[in-house]
Amino acid sequence: MANKVDRQHGENLAAEQQNSSNQTKSVDWTVIALTCQYKDSIYAFQRELEIRQHKGSIAPDVVLLTVEDPQTRVGSGGATLNALLVAAEHLSAKAGYTVVTSDVLQTARILILHMGRDFPFDDCGRSFTCLPMENCDSKAEALVCNIDVLLHIMTYKLGPGCPPGVWVCSTDMILTVPSYPDICWEGFSGVKVVSVPGTVSYARNHGVYLIDQEGYVCDIIYKGTEDRIKECALSDGRVPLVSGIVFFSWETAEKLLATHVTPPLDSCTYMGLDSGTRPIQLSIFFDILLCMARHSCEDIFVNKAGQILQSSDIAKPSMTNSSDIAIMRSARAVLWQELRGIPITVAYIIDGCYDYMSLSADDHIQNLTRRGIMSSCFVARHIVHSELTHPALVHKDCSVINSLLDGEIAIEPNSVVQHCHLQGSIHLRSGCLLSGVDLMSAAVLSQYQLCNVIIQGRHIRLRDLKLKIFSITGCQDDLQLRIYMDETCSTQVPFASDSSTFLNIPWATFFSRTGIKKEELWDPSIPEGDQCLLNARLFPILHVSEPIGIEDVLWFLESERGQFLSKWQSAWRLSMREVLNCLDQQAELAWRQQLFLNQAQHKIQSTLLGRKDNSLWPLIRAAVCEGHEQQILNTLDTVATTTEDLGIAARTLACVADVLGCMAGGQGGLRSGPAANPAWTDAFHLLESRNVVLGVKRLAEERAKWLNRPDLLVRAARHYEGAEQILIRQAVMSARRFISMGQGELPPMNHWVVAECPARIDISGGWSDTPPITYEHGGVVLDIAVLVDKCKPVGAKVRRIAEPKLHLVLNSGSKETGMSMEIVCRTLEDLRDYSQPRAPGALLKAAFICTEIIRYPSQVLLQDQLMSGFGSGFELHTWSNLPHGSGLGTSSILAGAVMAALITAAGKTCNTSSLIHAVLHLEQMLTTGGGWQDQVGGLVPGIKIGRSKSQLPLRVDVERIAVTDAFVKTLNNHLLLVYTGKTRLARNLLQDVLRSWYARVPSIVENADALIRNAEECAQAFIKGDLPWIGQCLNTYWQQKKCMAPGCEPSAVRQIMTVLQPHVHGQSLAGAGGGGFLYLLTKEPQQKDTIERILRTSKGLGNFSVHAVEIDETGLTVRLSGAGGE
Repeated sequence: MANKVDRQHGENLAAEQQNSSNQTKSVDWTVIALTCQYKDSIYAFQRELEIRQHKGSIAPDVVLLTVEDPQTRVGSGGATLNALLVAAEHLSAKAGYTVVTSDVLQTARILILHMGRDFPFDDCGRSFTCLPMENCDSKAEALVCNIDVLLHIMTYKLGPGCPPGVWVCSTDMILTVPSYPDICWEGFSGVKVVSVPGTVSYARNHGVYLIDQEGYVCDIIYKGTEDRIKECALSDGRVPLVSGIVFFSWETAEKLLATHVTPPLDSCTYMGLDSGTRPIQLSIFFDILLCMARHSCEDIFVNKAGQILQSSDIAKPSMTNSSDIAIMRSARAVLWQELRGIPITVAYIIDGCYDYMSLSADDHIQNLTRRGIMSSCFVARHIVHSELTHPALVHKDCSVINSLLDGEIAIEPNSVVQHCHLQGSIHLRSGCLLSGVDLMSAAVLSQYQLCNVIIQGRHIRLRDLKLKIFSITGCQDDLQLRIYMDETCSTQVPFASDSSTFLNIPWATFFSRTGIKKEELWDPSIPEGDQCLLNARLFPILHVSEPIGIEDVLWFLESERGQFLSKWQSAWRLSMREVLNCLDQQAELAWRQQLFLNQAQHKIQSTLLGRKDNSLWPLIRAAVCEGHEQQILNTLDTVATTTEDLGIAARTLACVADVLGCMAGGQGGLRSGPAANPAWTDAFHLLESRNVVLGVKRLAEERAKWLNRPDLLVRAARHYEGAEQILIRQAVMSARRFISMGQGELPPMNHWVVAECPARIDISGGWSDTPPITYEHGGVVLDIAVLVDKCKPVGAKVRRIAEPKLHLVLNSGSKETGMSMEIVCRTLEDLRDYSQPRAPGALLKAAFICTEIIRYPSQVLLQDQLMSGFGSGFELHTWSNLPHGSGLGTSSILAGAVMAALITAAGKTCNTSSLIHAVLHLEQMLTTGGGWQDQVGGLVPGIKIGRSKSQLPLRVDVERIAVTDAFVKTLNNHLLLVYTGKTRLARNLLQDVLRSWYARVPSIVENADALIRNAEECAQAFIKGDLPWIGQCLNTYWQQKKCMAPGCEPSAVRQIMTVLQPHVHGQSLAGAGGGGFLYLLTKEPQQKDTIERILRTSKGLGNFSVHAVEIDETGLTVRLSGAGGE
């Protein structure tokens, strides 16, 4: 049998490794039901499920149910039957039935998760025990609990491909499934149990399956003898452990559901409780499944019902008399009659691992400090969802989970801090677990040397009285090991071979040290043979005149009794078992959520103020899903009003926009849109005047009026992005300090000053020059200045004219087919629209203001400014022979040409570096934004690389790339431009890229690094004159552009690039992409005619054109022409 099982699952694993598509498969759950012991916790855990659904870890159409166990002790089988009934009821009602019908099971996939019994080391139970992990695939940041790992395993690893039916999963274990098992479901019916391998020694305290040659379960053995367990071993010596996961086909689930109306099984459900029946305890494995095992015998199965087969746990078995045993035998007889003959097969996960979450504190600490792969999307870290001021003091082999550690807090290996807010100087040695310790209690901890102790702050509820108390135990203590003492308390004789301890010392030592007496811990009603740590009334919960503090249990660690003993004796005290019965799990979850929010607020502040590249999107989504958006907004307002860095303030406002967009929940329209509503004008004016503090406050005041509808939220988000753009512009305008002008001579009246520029091709690094990326991350771009069809395609000319006016003439297109527009400005009012980029002549008007030829606004009339400064007006003509949206940097290069001509015509001088920074300044005045690569590419001749550092003020340095004349000729013979016929939509692309950058989407941050690396590599390729290497850099650059701006590759362009790919070393769309010009580095020289022929013979490429291109060696040229002409 073992050989067959091993061979079968070895084949399954091989198939899984070859089929990576399994990773994207999942189960479409119909219902997820969570069973819970206590009715007071139902709401809290239902909300936990709903939050997970909102965050995207559970599909939106899944019905979520939190089902109270009808009685405290119904067992896993009773809880399963009750949850199945409740799920069937909901599905029946949803389908329009008025009674429960099992027909709804035929198409349903139901997952039942059992929370199980109390867990002394986590007040939210084993299900919601937080693990030191992060979910790297989650869109919303969240604590990773055991239930999250199990949900992922069930949804993506064990469940895919299963037929309709019911999965049942215990949550009392930590399950590891690294692979994606290929479970065979073809022709399946009956029951399938999931098993993982374990050692014989481990199985001695757990359950194992005995499997026959055909792969069917013959028996289920719990805590068997070593010989009996070895009978279950496979060929490798390992045994198939009971993992707590079972699948019932819908036919089997239908039969199980039918038993809910049959006495005495009806008492397992809430209907039985409501009908007044006596509850029974039913195990899913040793009652429901065992009757289906092949080797089970009816007589033995029914008549051994008095044996309670279960793992040791806190609560005691409820079956104590012959009447209970008789009821249980009757229940088993019903199960045998209804379920016997249904086959059970095994899904054996050969690389899986199972760890039961026992009552051993040492085991629990090991579980929380172990580093391993539980599932592909979960990454183990020693510090998760926590903020620490001194992380270097925390050893990598400890764990800090959902905590704030402010101060010199040292944590040694194999210790855990979770859900704590600590402050001061604290030293935790190995073997410690701190949980739920608040700021007030943390001050006391610094007075103690803590080692091998478990200290827990706990929320309990006694009727309407809510309390925060503390418990303490030792890492090595056995909660259930019974003790016996003589009358003098001088000796102790445990029932087991090991000594029973408290705080890792014998009870006698503890009594001697503290002065506590035996009779103060155990009520006389508890027999001496039953006395143990679990039922010792050690923990104060209420004082007469003061609140409970952590010192009420810490004094157990000291030899000095002092006032603590009398204070302890007068307090109302509870045992650990009593405390667990009184837990306020809703309050505990609220405490954890508040801590998570607090650390999130700290993380937001440290990320923004520290200029870190962490993405805040997951935190924002998490806060909105949990209803904490206002606290996050307040934190962002605080950052924006306290920083003096405009770049930080701009990013902060972008985060506010993200919060508002997330609150809209995908409704209310597109994020991109207008942002000029008059209601926001006052705030914008304050920001424009650099009054950031008051401007942010006005923004917040206005924001409060726009929060009640999705459409208003989206519109508010647009206005916050508008405010962010104001601050970006002001940050970029810091480049103004690198603009310097000298004094020259005014040219003669009516003599033309002509400035002409080449176009530019961005070879690598583009987008890294775009604000705010360029001053937050740093930018590097390699450009080439080029002639298109042997001409410099961009230019401007200006002359002084006698009439004090500004005569503007805009020409576009070629001389044969071009268009022109004339604008005359006689007053300053005619310049008012200079900052509106779509207004006619806006760039030219802004250039007059940027070069300080005209002062605007001003009390001095335009005519008076012109006559007093220059004794003339100006006539300015501009032209571009390139189509709009070419991607060749036309508008920025034109701005450089215009200002170069104006500066000369105004009798001033300016070098190229100043002109590059002047264009940056002008484009901020125009409110178009934009980076610096275009003007670097078109104003500086030849091949060059521009660089900017991650700092303000923004400064651009340019370095010419030295290449030989021969290599320039080679490039000229291999470079071509292809006009794709598609107009580029850069503005829409820019908005999306900036939104992703400000959100620090990891792929965008990584791509920004890659852009810079590729640009520097490309520079080396040019220096070496290596065409294939340059082509490789081009291809890499195009992939980087597509990563930066998805959607920048229209299908028509993709078709052209595919056709040309065999003929080129590399190719890329110029500029941001989306259309315009495609530039090619051909494998063979002089390929213009060949490329035209290839494209012409390819179908469906539209209107394209191929253009010769040459490297321009002069860059911007400015010359004085005569009075009459060109």
